[in-house]
Amino acid sequence: MATKRDYYEVLGLQKGASDDEIKKAYRKLSKKYHPDINKEEGAEAQFKEVSEAYEILSDPQKRAAYDQYGHAGTDPNYGGGGGFGGFGGAGGFSGGGFGGFEDIFESFFGGGGGRAANPNAPRQGADLQYIIDLTFEEAVFGVEKEIHYKREETCHTCEGSGAKPGTQPETCHKCHGAGRINVERQTPLGRVMTQQTCDVCHGTGKEIAHPCETCHGTGHEKANHKVKVTVPAGVEDDQQMRLASQGEAGTNGGPYGDLYVIFRVKSSNIFERDGGEIYYELPLNFVQAALGDEVQVPTVHGDVKLKIPAGTQTGAKFRLRGKGAPRLRGGGNGDQQVTVKLITPKNLNEQQKDALREFAKASGLSTTEQHAEGFFDKVKDAFGGKKK
Repeated sequence: MATKRDYYEVLGLQKGASDDEIKKAYRKLSKKYHPDINKEEGAEAQFKEVSEAYEILSDPQKRAAYDQYGHAGTDPNYGGGGGFGGFGGAGGFSGGGFGGFEDIFESFFGGGGGRAANPNAPRQGADLQYIIDLTFEEAVFGVEKEIHYKREETCHTCEGSGAKPGTQPETCHKCHGAGRINVERQTPLGRVMTQQTCDVCHGTGKEIAHPCETCHGTGHEKANHKVKVTVPAGVEDDQQMRLASQGEAGTNGGPYGDLYVIFRVKSSNIFERDGGEIYYELPLNFVQAALGDEVQVPTVHGDVKLKIPAGTQTGAKFRLRGKGAPRLRGGGNGDQQVTVKLITPKNLNEQQKDALREFAKASGLSTTEQHAEGFFDKVKDAFGGKKK
């Protein structure tokens, strides 16, 4: 029997996980195992496993079928015998029942999952994923990128037919275009007639006597593809954009799949960001904080002047209105929040030390040196001697 890992286990979740938890887990793991990023052996297989788990658990009907019946509820071929095929399809339970007694009987005895789909029906191509790296500033202000990748495209020689130019695919002589054939099988209830994929046309319903020399009969060819991506201002790390019809070519004249672009934003050396809000830590020395000052503060929009009032304490916060990042869904820019951090000077010269000692005396503050003076005075008085 074929075995698969539990889809919740694949995503590292419990069975009652929310839709947001499923989405976050998928984003994290798909980025970790994506073949364009992770070149380790087995990463591509793990990426496919994660994608399959997300496809099922992100669809309410498929998830319900999986929760009730396990893999047999979503994969008619699981275990090699068809299971209860059709329970997890787009149509749910088909009219509120079990989709017809004939479907269950046929599936139970190896029929391959209920009513056969038309092998010649148009099918949409597979979706693709692409990761774009952005600088902190590109994510804030937006940018236009041209990306290049390989994808399956409709063969330019045969225009997708799979047949050599001047010829046409023919109806399969064995299944007569159905894509499936009837097979007699011995079961505990006697000999029954079941269906399986045609071994001549492999389910396509067509035979190609003279395959196209470019695509070798597949109707598709690998090709370099490029597309311009307009990155909107205000995107954040791990957000994604869907580009319609930029994925793999469809089958039987079906539409192209979609391309999902995931943005990976590099960190800034001086700023932190949360949505439209940008955070900056402003270093100030003791004199500036005590006496007040006017300083230049960097923002993503350029330097701005900020007045520091006298007596400012470390940790004090100031807000620069409209100096944050654009809000992705409109509403203008966020703000920049500035937090003061007092810097203690190092390697003071004697003149600077004397000035600080005078300040301490004038303020009635005690220093280590003053404590030392008091200690030696007490020793001198106790022994009637003088401090050297």
